[in-house]
Amino acid sequence: MPVQPKLASFPAIRGALKFYQIASVITGIGLLLLLAEMILKYTPLHLELFAGGSGGFLWFAGVIAGPDCAWWSLFLPGTNECEMTSLGDGVNISLLILIAHGWFYVVYLFACFRLWSLMRWGFPRFILLALGGVVPLLSFVMEGRVAREVKSYLAAREERAASAPDPTPTETR
Repeated sequence: MPVQPKLASFPAIRGALKFYQIASVITGIGLLLLLAEMILKYTPLHLELFAGGSGGFLWFAGVIAGPDCAWWSLFLPGTNECEMTSLGDGVNISLLILIAHGWFYVVYLFACFRLWSLMRWGFPRFILLALGGVVPLLSFVMEGRVAREVKSYLAAREERAASAPDPTPTETR
């Protein structure tokens, strides 16, 4: 019989699930923004998003790809001799998206670990949860699936516990 969470840990599981759901949505949105930023920068468009500076409130600045850059050089190991030079000034929103997603992915991993350990799932489940922060749209799919699964599991276990006879013996005189 697989190891199951204790009934006493159900409030903690509900809290961990809520934290996971919030972290999952934020990470998924950050990953989609990061994907859009990478498409703008590393495809022949060569653009980055800036705030302030000489271009106004929000504006796109060009990026100059160095002479050793080819469209495939950024995706193959050992070919990162490519240097990209941004022409923008002000706050580089593209860079902020990259940094924010990276740091929030750490928070997301913590949320995954917390829920995974409280639910006492196997290690492959943790890997699948963690992939939600690096595979576009997977965090949204996993968030919905995990929330349904955990809520139904908790409800079923609580229903079984409520209908089970009380294991403590009663005193008779």
